[in-house]
Amino acid sequence: MTTARIILLFALAAVAEIGGAWLIWQAVRENRGWWLALLGILALGAYGFIAALQPDAHFGRVLAAYGGVFVAGSLAWGIVVDGFRPTMWDYIGSAVALVGAGIIMLAPSTPAVD
Repeated sequence: MTTARIILLFALAAVAEIGGAWLIWQAVRENRGWWLALLGILALGAYGFIAALQPDAHFGRVLAAYGGVFVAGSLAWGIVVDGFRPTMWDYIGSAVALVGAGIIMLAPSTPAVD
């Protein structure tokens, strides 16, 4: 259940953060109305709360692992929402970032490196 919870929370965090940033982008760069920026601010705030629900107690670890999810999620958002066409290198980089996130969050616990 913990692995499923970690993955679900990362997915929700990605939707909130990437969606919030996209809404602000739409308001500022595409002149689609400042009300979208306000919705974006709310979504970005929700991201912070969602990230805080991760079972790992270490802020740095959670945010470092989330960075990999953010990379992959941003490319996916671009594909689905904006019609972005990634290159092979985008896919490879995204996969590397996700593997890194998985190593950080799901590897067995070992003593810290001194």
